[in-house]
Amino acid sequence: MRKRERENPCGLCGHYHKYEEGEVCSICGHRVPVGSERTSIRVSAFPSVILPEFLYLGSYDNASRSELLKTQGISRILNTVPSCQNLFRNSFTYHCLPDDKTLPFDEAIQFLEQCEKDKARVLVHCMSGKNRSPAIVIAYLMKSKGWRLTQSYQWVKERRPSVELTEGVYQQLQEYECRIYGSVDTTSPPLFGFSAPAPPPISFGYPNITDPAAPPPAFSNPGTPSIFAQVPSDVPPADFTFGAAQTQNSVIGNPFNANPPNRSGSDTQMDGS
Repeated sequence: MRKRERENPCGLCGHYHKYEEGEVCSICGHRVPVGSERTSIRVSAFPSVILPEFLYLGSYDNASRSELLKTQGISRILNTVPSCQNLFRNSFTYHCLPDDKTLPFDEAIQFLEQCEKDKARVLVHCMSGKNRSPAIVIAYLMKSKGWRLTQSYQWVKERRPSVELTEGVYQQLQEYECRIYGSVDTTSPPLFGFSAPAPPPISFGYPNITDPAAPPPAFSNPGTPSIFAQVPSDVPPADFTFGAAQTQNSVIGNPFNANPPNRSGSDTQMDGS
């Protein structure tokens, strides 16, 4: 089918064919399945709308479909991964971020603010649209909307459920939040997959065994005598008489022993009255 007979291209391959009717594409041989599968494919083919008519988030696959981008009115592309080629320099305005482990939030936000000022729709993408590009979008929402990290993350996650931030990128966002607001928001619960800092262990007054300054236990001290040491043979045993009676002084000094033992050996009958 010729291009002028179709207004919108296929949502998956970007070519013009009767994809609604299940027609096979004459260029790549693609055919859209019927039923519920069509909706899921169409969602993954188009970039996610973060802010309507302005900010879009996607992958390198989304950025490689020029016809689909044009149907959404996108004219500028922020590439967060330099290894992804800028395929359509004649059709879109590109801005490529440097290849660095530390994301340049300020540089990216400056480009996005210029796009918003020019009322131009922009796509932010990385290779898969799960980590680097969502982090740039989250940082932009914190800076432009005045949102904290948790709210910005949830906003992006609801519109692109495939977002999966790494721990390193999440820590960079926490540092950027601290730069903007002076502190990290501790009132909100930690994001899914990222735990809050663990509280210090409770020692109950005893030294922590992992503390290098803590003294070693007494039983490991070579100077401490062992309870299993053999008693010297030259020490005479103390005199001991089994069944010896208590002295009168102990009876008087201890009120619980006021009744002396029965020396006759017979039990005393108790008065039952």
